[in-house]
Amino acid sequence: MTQPQGALLVGSVNYDDAEKTMRTASAMLGGRLRRIPDGEVGKRFHWIMFQPDVLGQAEGIERVGDEPRWLRDLDARPLRIAEGADAAAIELPALGYADAAIDSYAIFRRLQDAGAIADGIRFQVSLPTPVAVISSFFAGDDRAAIEPVYTAALRRELDRILAEIPAADLAIQWDVASEMGIIERAAGYGRTMDAWWPGDPFDGLVDRLAALIDAVPSDVEVGVHLCYGDAGERHFIEPTDTATLVRFANAVMTASARDLTWLHLPVPIERDDEAYFAPLSGLTPVGELYLGVVHREDGVEGARRRIAAASAVLDGFGIATECGIGRAPVGTTEEILRTHADTASAW
Repeated sequence: MTQPQGALLVGSVNYDDAEKTMRTASAMLGGRLRRIPDGEVGKRFHWIMFQPDVLGQAEGIERVGDEPRWLRDLDARPLRIAEGADAAAIELPALGYADAAIDSYAIFRRLQDAGAIADGIRFQVSLPTPVAVISSFFAGDDRAAIEPVYTAALRRELDRILAEIPAADLAIQWDVASEMGIIERAAGYGRTMDAWWPGDPFDGLVDRLAALIDAVPSDVEVGVHLCYGDAGERHFIEPTDTATLVRFANAVMTASARDLTWLHLPVPIERDDEAYFAPLSGLTPVGELYLGVVHREDGVEGARRRIAAASAVLDGFGIATECGIGRAPVGTTEEILRTHADTASAW
């Protein structure tokens, strides 16, 4: 069995503050990490679910429904373009990603200067794609109308992050979940996209993601996390194998003008068979490949079974969970991190 080298923290971590996330990750995983996220703390605890509260402040956008849909303190009601509003003229407020990244980087820098985080480790910022937010909170023709507006707003967030955080310290990860649902035509994703993308959406999704990758300068690391969701620690659809992931990743890497620093692929908990991993033999080489073999429910033993199956196909890879662990049960975070430490070697 191949001994995996290196670990990736996909993004969210179930702690209340960024300093605890970064201190704990550094202490427990040390040289296995090349980058550390802030755990997506605060209002980002449930990925993009805070965006309706942000976008709903814009003139020309309104909430759908009279009663809030509370997710803790977030109102997750969907959005629509108000009747008579010109979508192209809508001015969106700051989305919150740049503010959070800049605040957390200050903590990262302080910890690194104090020796709590090793030199050479980068600060990882995870960002959603515009497709995720638009497909989740808008419907019908509003999706096409708001796409350039939201895409421009997210690019402004990225540009501010790039301006405020030194390139040598920064790594950007694009979180790509809704795209997999659209490609797989999963319930709630692909079957509701026809007004936005009539026909096969594959090429459009490839081009959009490649453009986001290319928006990250070459001296900043960039990674892609492909995902099948984790609502209630379950995928929105269980992939038959890695064939669709490989097809999409290969197309994106071909379409991108710059190299991808790392790629993360999910592994369902029940898939410790070689058949799931077999299509990875056709994956375009990437600087770092991470497989989501770590699962809370079966720890080191389960991770090693999945590593053994993947090792029959791949010569080398690092490990991760299949998605972030920000919504894992309280009190399980350290054990999940310990599984990373027990199954992967340092770089």
